[in-house]
Order: sequence, then structure tokens, then C-alpha cells
Amino acid sequence: MNIVVVESPGKAKPINKYLGSDYKVLASYGHVRDLPAKDGSVRPDEDFDMSWEVDAKSAKRLNEIAAAAKGADRLILATDPDREGEAISWHVLEVLRRKKVLAGVTVQRVTFNAITKAAVTEAMKAPRDIDMELVDAYLARRALDYLVGFTLSPVLWRKLPGSRSAGRVQSVALRLVVDREIEIEKFKTQEYWTVEADVSAGGDPFLARLTKHEGKRLTKFDLANETSAFAARDAVKAATFTVVAVEKKPARRSPPPPFTTSTLQQEASRKLGFNAQRTMQAAQRLYEGIDIGGETVGLITYMRTDGVQTAPEALDEAREVIGGLYGRDYVPEKARIYSTKAKNAQEAHEAIRPTSLARNPGRLRLDGDLGRLYELIWKRMIASQMESARIERTTIDLESADGKTALRASGDVTLFDGYLAVYEEGRDDAEDEAVSKLPPVNQGAQAKVIASRADQHFTEPPPRYSEASLVKKMEELGIGRPSTYASVLTVLRDREYVRMDKNRFVPEDKGRLVTIFLEEFFLRYVEYDFTADLEEKLDKVSAGDLDWKVLLREFWKEFHPKTEEILGLTTRSVLDTLDEALAPFLYPPKADGSDVRVCPTCGTGRLSMKTSRFGPFVGCSNYPECRYTRPIGQAEDGEQASGDRELGVDPDTGMTVFLKSGRFGAYVQLGEGEKPKRSSLPKGWSAPDMDLEKGLRLLRLPREVGLHPEDSQPILAGIGRYGPFVQHNGTYANLTGADEVFEVGLNRAVALLAEKRAGGAGRRGEAAALKDLGAHPADGAPVRVLSGRYGPYIKHGATNANVPRGTDPQAVTLEQAVALLAERAAKPTGGGGKRKPARAAKAAPKAAADKAPAKKKAVAKKKAKAEA
Repeated sequence: MNIVVVESPGKAKPINKYLGSDYKVLASYGHVRDLPAKDGSVRPDEDFDMSWEVDAKSAKRLNEIAAAAKGADRLILATDPDREGEAISWHVLEVLRRKKVLAGVTVQRVTFNAITKAAVTEAMKAPRDIDMELVDAYLARRALDYLVGFTLSPVLWRKLPGSRSAGRVQSVALRLVVDREIEIEKFKTQEYWTVEADVSAGGDPFLARLTKHEGKRLTKFDLANETSAFAARDAVKAATFTVVAVEKKPARRSPPPPFTTSTLQQEASRKLGFNAQRTMQAAQRLYEGIDIGGETVGLITYMRTDGVQTAPEALDEAREVIGGLYGRDYVPEKARIYSTKAKNAQEAHEAIRPTSLARNPGRLRLDGDLGRLYELIWKRMIASQMESARIERTTIDLESADGKTALRASGDVTLFDGYLAVYEEGRDDAEDEAVSKLPPVNQGAQAKVIASRADQHFTEPPPRYSEASLVKKMEELGIGRPSTYASVLTVLRDREYVRMDKNRFVPEDKGRLVTIFLEEFFLRYVEYDFTADLEEKLDKVSAGDLDWKVLLREFWKEFHPKTEEILGLTTRSVLDTLDEALAPFLYPPKADGSDVRVCPTCGTGRLSMKTSRFGPFVGCSNYPECRYTRPIGQAEDGEQASGDRELGVDPDTGMTVFLKSGRFGAYVQLGEGEKPKRSSLPKGWSAPDMDLEKGLRLLRLPREVGLHPEDSQPILAGIGRYGPFVQHNGTYANLTGADEVFEVGLNRAVALLAEKRAGGAGRRGEAAALKDLGAHPADGAPVRVLSGRYGPYIKHGATNANVPRGTDPQAVTLEQAVALLAERAAKPTGGGGKRKPARAAKAAPKAAADKAPAKKKAVAKKKAKAEA
């Protein structure tokens, strides 16, 4: 028997069908081991020795693979054809060797670029060993990401409370977004004017632009105001023009190459509005296979690649399909051969293309995202092998009799559309481009100005990055690798370092603070050149030109002392540095020219950056006598700065509703007194837009949606620490936004709660259920086995008990669970006495420590959240 290991269960069934009954195909379900999210997983003092951990789900799958491999003839590792796939094969092999199940088993590695019978059977004919140079490159990247994340993030937590994490690539990508925002803020708008005229030279009129005025060739800002622009306009009106030149130049537009990972993400963003993560999820499904006529078929080649080359048989098929659909005129004399200077030939695979171009997207009828993305990939591949578009570019120059005034008209005429009949590459930002068609005009002809006009313009700052333009910029700078872009951008959003506004990245205040902190104290590690140079060194590792541990030693030798140095600084000195660096942002100039640092409340205190466990804010030096505060990034303008204003009177209570601003942002308050009712403004709601109606809606939360049909208990909708929700009998389900809190109906709420209880979409922060054991004999509450970050555990109410090491969580019985829960509840806390049930969940990680002191473990627990 031949055992084949692939990554995805979606691939296992079709591959098994292709290979026949002599093969058994099993799935690893992605990575099977990872570095534990705690201190000591990578140990620089032990020459970067690494500890790997197998989670409960992976342990079960590895046991299945081990059982099948024992006594087999061959173990064929057929994970994906990239660095991550090579690493997964290596991890599987390492685990099986430790289990000692490979005696007499031949181990082979095969890769295929598409899930088709031809691709799979051909791959089986060319087995090889695991490429340890690719594995070393994986180990180096994983170690670097871990060391940066778990060393730098605690520095952020201690010196800049409220920050979430830092990462080797993540922080540099964030810097790009922040730097662009600062560039936009510093931009000074400049006025300029243009003059255009409708001109006729014996035929149809056409548009021409003024290029020379008073004998001088115009540059962009020569017409700087209305007076000069109107004078130029009048000169055009008064002049008599002659056509002095008509120039026609043939031009060709060649098609773009087929997709790489990066260009696919960019075009899907421009044309389909997909973010990088959505694109890669759809591409993964197309690659793994779609059921077509009862058979699962991979529709595209592997979607993580930097290569643009295409297999010869695919080129031949493309030319045949083009000729059949568009005619022989659209097929070039020779197939187009694209190449790219890959940073590492071992990681350069074929471009992304359909596995068969005969599968026309119109006939496949794929649903939703899959259909739209497949059509994009199919069109790009077809276009890449089509004839160039032939264009005629015409320029008409006109000059006045005295030679002091000149006009120019430009236009393109498409003589043959070529590949443009199928596909035209998108642009990130609009560009001025002459595309008008010009009438036939003879040189020497007299021209008449029908009308002329002067138009005012203003220069615009550079646009914020879209997903497409940010991915493109990262690739240009060599930051990260295209296969990681989707996860990097997702992390920035999840950490709330950025938000999306009209599909553009806008840095949040915490994102700006983290970036300025890193620029002030760790500039070398967020410099674009340094990050790109590190990527090149990692490529050298995968090419076998650099030892991976030499790379790590060089990095750690400088990085570790730097972090120790910054940890030695006082928080006050760090805040003072940031306060000075952010001064233009925190304290913009006032219209009256007064001191921007004077407290607007007491008039004597000085404003500066302060911090709390929730993060930095701007406060008054006269605290606690003066309690003026405002969030970072909120402009100050007299009374409006603190956000304090009356919204109106609540008709039910007669009390005034206030809009106020505290260190954590704006909030509404009902009346005055010791403990007035308050409600923070939810994400997406701005203080300037608040009115009495909105304020009362917030203050009346939670609202009752209706009674649940099963038990007639109320379902409530509200906004909590983790966002908007509906709640019933202790179960919370997330809503999509704050507005839905006020709109959600009973049917939708019941459906969301049912989905949450069933463990479906919308789960957030809750561990996955592995097994329901039944009701606890003491109180009838459910007892379940869950999968947690640190392994499987048993949950009853607020008490959690770990499943003993080595025990199969699926085999745990209710009797065993009750005993483990009782033992757990009886364990004393750090201060003596019995553990309080409500505190069990928080104390569990601490109890798991054998040697580490309490203070050290608290830091380690925080580090578990670090972005590697």
C-alpha cells in the first residue's frame, strides 16, 4: 500500500480517485506543528533550538497517518509545492520518525501544480527527497517572526499600554500606511488653471489645450490664478490659428502576463472589490477542486507563485481556444514566453492559470466569488497569449499668426483591439489620458476657435493606499512575500491599527502611535531597506547560499541588546519622546495663534501625552485639580475639544443629555450626579454627527428585541466590550455593526443565537466544541470538551479543567469529566483557600506553570497574544 499525505481533505478524494486502489490519500489539514505561543519556544542561547507543539486535532490526524504508514510500502508526501508545503512534509516526517513507524517504508516527496489526473500521475513519476534548503528557509522565517513578535510586543505593552503587537513584516506595512497619511496631512494644495478650446479646421470640431502663451511654453503652474487664466483664454479667443503639424504614430499595446499571487490580489481588488484574504480563499477552493458533473476537478493551478511562465501544453491550448473564439487574427505568430527574474528559482512556480482553458467561465456556472475570480483568471490567461492591440496616436499642433499662442490636440484610435477584446488591466488611481478620436485634419489648414474656457484646478495629495496599491508597493520594496500579504493586511485590521474607508487604508491613532514608537526607538527594524535586505538573505537561505542559523545569529546580536536598552527607559521618557515627535499631530496650530499646549479648561496647565492601562491620551498637567482629557488624535478647539455639549432633554426623565469626551473617547451621559448613566459612542459614530435622537438610542440600550419562541425569555440587543450583540439566556451572538443593534428583528436574532449555539459562523473568542458529554449531575448544566489555545479542556459553567496529557479528548466520559472538574474546583488559588468558580478560567494558565514565578508567567501569558 502507498500512503499519500496532502494538506487539504478537499484534495484527498479526487487524488485518491486518480491514483487508484493501491493508494490511500490522507490529509494533514495544513500545518501539524507550531511553536507554542509562550516564552522559550525559540532559544537563542541554545543556538536557536526550537520547541514544536502538536495540538489536539493535529495529534488525532497524525495518529491516523502513523497507523496507515506502519507497514506501508511507500509514504509519499504530496503537500503544496512551496516553502510552507515543504515545511509541512518535514513536520509530518519528523513526527512519524519519532513514533518509529517508518521501518522499511520508502519516504518520497512529490509536488504537482494542479489537481488534475495528468498533473498528479506525472508527479508520481518524479519523486524526490524533502528539500532541506526550503525547510531551513521556513525555519529561519518562523524563528525571526517569533523572536520579533515575542520580544518586541512586550516592550510595546510595557512602554506603550494599549498596543497590541508588533511583527517583522506587519509593522513595516503599517509604517507605509502611516507615512502616507502623514504625507497627506503635510500636503499643501496649490491652485493652477488650464485653458481649452473647441476648434474646427474645416471638419468636425475637436478639443485642444493651450500649450504656449505670450511666446512661452506653459508649465503646469504658469497660469496660477484667475486673472492670468482669463487673459490666456481671451488671447485664444482673439487669435487666428493655422494647423502647423499633424503627426500620426503607430503604437502597440502588449498584453500583461498571466497572474502571479501579487497581481491576482491587485486585480481582484481593483476589478472585483475583493480584499487579499477573500481572493486567496476563493483561489484556494478553485485550486483544490469543484464538483463538475459528479467529478471534483481542480480548476486553476497553484495560487501561491511569483512566476509568470506557463507550461508548453497550456500555451498550445490557449492559442487553439483563441483561434476558435476570436479568429486567427488574434493569435500571434509565436506563443508569448514570459519570464521573471525569480529571487529564488526553487520557489518560482508556474503562473496562475486555468487547468483547462476549454472550461469557459460562461459554461461552468460557478457561484459567487468562485465564478467571478475564475473568469478573471481565465480572461487574463487568454489575453496573455493574444495579439497586441494596434493603436494610432495622433497629435495636432495649432499656432496663431504671430506665433505667440499655440494649442495641441491629442487622440488615440484603436486600429485593431487584439487582447483588449478580452481584457484590460486595471489601474489603482485615475490618470489623465487622451483617448478622444480626432477628425481628419490637413497640415496648413486654417482653424477657427468656436469656444474657449479656463478651468480652475487644485493639486491633490497622494491617495491613500488601497489593498491593490499597498500590495504593489510592498512587492516593489521587497517587503514580505506575496503569499503572506493577505495575512499581514488582515492582522493590521484585526489589531485595529488601520480601518478601511472607501476601500482605502486609514491608520487609527493606535497604529500611528505604534509606528512613531518603532521609528523613534527601533528605526532600523522598520526601515524598508532593512526589511527588504532581510528578505533577500532569507531567499539566499532557500537557495542554499546562506546558513539559516548564521542569519539568525547576526540578527539577534543587534536586536536583543536594543530591546533591553528600551526596556530600561522609563515610561515617562518614552512618552516625552513620543509627545515631541507627534506634536504637529497632537497640537495643531490654532487660528488665533495662541499657545496650543495651554489647557482649555483651567487655562494654566500644560497639555502633554499621558497613559493608562487602556492606552495614551492627552491630559492636563494640573491633574487631579483639572481633569481635562481628550483622546489621541482628537483636535482641540475650545469647548468642543472636550466634546462637552448639550444634546437636548430626555422627554421621559426631564434630564439633560450631554455629549462628553473622556480619555477613552466620546460618550453620551444622562443628567449629572454621582453615577449618571453613560454610553460610549460605538465604532463608526462620530461626535460631530451626534444629536438628541442618537444619544437617547444609545442610553436606552440594551433594547428588548422580543421574546424567544422556545422559552419566552427576552432577547436583548446592545453594545458591549467586544462590539454589538444580541443576547439570550447567557448566549451572545455578534451583530455586523452598531446600526444593526437598533434594527435587528426577532427572526434574525433567533437565527444568530441558534447559529452561535450550534458553533457556526459568527463565533468570536469561544473555543471549538470537541464533544458534548451531557448534563452535570449536580446542577444539570452542560459539560463539554473544548479545544483551547493550550490544548483540550473540559468546561462546566465557569470552571475549566484540562484534559490530562496523552488522553484522547474524544474518549473522555461524563464520569471522568465530573471528577476532573471537582479536582480543579478544589485546587487552592495563589492566596490560599479554595478557588472561586468565577475565577477558574483566568487562573488556569497560571496553575499550569511548574517553575515560573507569578510575575514572569503574567508576561508570558501576554506574549501568547503576540503577532509572530
